Amino acid sequence: MELLTDSPRVRSDSTSSSASQGSKSKTVLRQRLSQLLTCIEDMSSDDEASEEVSRTLEEAFQLCGRFIPTDAFRIHIVTWNVATAEPSEDATSLLQLDAQPPPDLYVIGLQEVNATPVKFITDLISEDSWSHVFMNSLAPRGFVKVTSVRMQGLLLLLFAKQIHLPYIRNIQTTYTRTGVFGYWGNKGGVSVRFSFYGHMICFLNCHLAAHMNNALQRVDEFEYILETQDFDIYDTPQIRDHKVVFWFGDLNFRIADHGLHFLRSSINSGRLNLLWGKDQLIMMKKKEAFLQEFEEGLLNFKPTYKFDRNSDTYDTSTPKTWLGLNGKKRKPAWTDRILWRIKPKPLPSEEDDEKASTSTDEEQDEYPVLVTQDKYTSDMSYGVSDHKPVIATFSLELRKVFDTPLVRVSPVGIWSAGQDALLTYSVLEDFMSSTWDWIGLYKVGFKTASDYETFVWVRENELPEINEVIQISVDKGQIPLLGGQYVLGYYSTNMQSITGLSDSFQILESKRAVMEGLVPEDINGVNK
Repeated sequence: MELLTDSPRVRSDSTSSSASQGSKSKTVLRQRLSQLLTCIEDMSSDDEASEEVSRTLEEAFQLCGRFIPTDAFRIHIVTWNVATAEPSEDATSLLQLDAQPPPDLYVIGLQEVNATPVKFITDLISEDSWSHVFMNSLAPRGFVKVTSVRMQGLLLLLFAKQIHLPYIRNIQTTYTRTGVFGYWGNKGGVSVRFSFYGHMICFLNCHLAAHMNNALQRVDEFEYILETQDFDIYDTPQIRDHKVVFWFGDLNFRIADHGLHFLRSSINSGRLNLLWGKDQLIMMKKKEAFLQEFEEGLLNFKPTYKFDRNSDTYDTSTPKTWLGLNGKKRKPAWTDRILWRIKPKPLPSEEDDEKASTSTDEEQDEYPVLVTQDKYTSDMSYGVSDHKPVIATFSLELRKVFDTPLVRVSPVGIWSAGQDALLTYSVLEDFMSSTWDWIGLYKVGFKTASDYETFVWVRENELPEINEVIQISVDKGQIPLLGGQYVLGYYSTNMQSITGLSDSFQILESKRAVMEGLVPEDINGVNK
């Protein structure tokens, strides 16, 4: 994998929408520390001084702590225009599977996935080939596909570490067509939004209009997507209502004005900074206020389009014009991008200014979020497409709004093949539970919520009370004959997600079945 020098870490946070707000908090902190020094100098009694020092220090440290989130999570984002190619390579490099520490979330946005009518219908019946590659690569490492959304060739996949599943809630997906006057889905955007430990996050994968002269159209399409995509969530009905938004895809912005020779010379000599000033997205950000809310790391990797397939050579073809004449080679461009946005704080109104005298600065944002981009690069080792994939990794630091699951589920006693088993579950807080909810038995390393070995329905006659312990029996015929490590997962049909997971536990293999040779070579897709 050819990697250029990584961009410096870029940070943004939700505790301020301007530098002045950050300065205000620091000013208050300095005031508290100044009071501490004054206390030490002025207090005549050592006991009184000690008490006052302790109180002032506590206030100062509380103020510091409010701006330092307590938990950090890693996000790995990939965007790649695969140009209708089938996945034939190992995904290890693309997903950086050997990276330490490993990510908590994988978000993969693809464009131009093969969407011929027959192929598209086949993919609707079963997972598409790209999804299979990613699931097969990530499931053995403890990642589960949370959801996906597809619109023709646009595909967006969300994977999470198994441990995070009960804290990913209110998952919704949607899409917007912008091709052929908004009637065709070859261009547009697909998105997934969810609550992550109580923080509203949205991922948006776009494929915008092509060609050098359509920069303004690309901006208009993106603004249209932002304004028209709706979610059935009262406090985050649109994309920009979310606390954090990640925007990525084949955005198709080109490098204007420079000739082909200058472009290739600058790239080959590593002087990429000479091209930044003419990058259309960078130029458009200077003109459009809504684009300025999105941040991007430095483009310290080679332009990712257009390459000859299965090579690191930029386009050498001679495309024909509509008159049959020879056309121009495509100029290299950073068409594939990954940006992010922290929701800006609203400017205070006159009414807010009047209330400010009766409120404290600590009430402004009780659950701040800090986003740091750790890496922004491309992977030149993949050649099936005329685009190279772009990868970005982020640290998402936040204070959890909640850290308990909605449901607690546990096995009772020892589970053994050939014997009836028991499990218990308890609803820990009120949510949209249903008698159509079910509890799945999953082999550790499962791929999706539907990848269960067996399942049982929850109690059907009435909904449970909070903290009520409910016992369910599992018939011995449903227990896998193969032993191994398993987990129980409570699936909410209304929330379309797993809302509770047990600790992993052992199921003992049926000794009689083994002795009598009754264990088949393959059960439920798991090799003996």
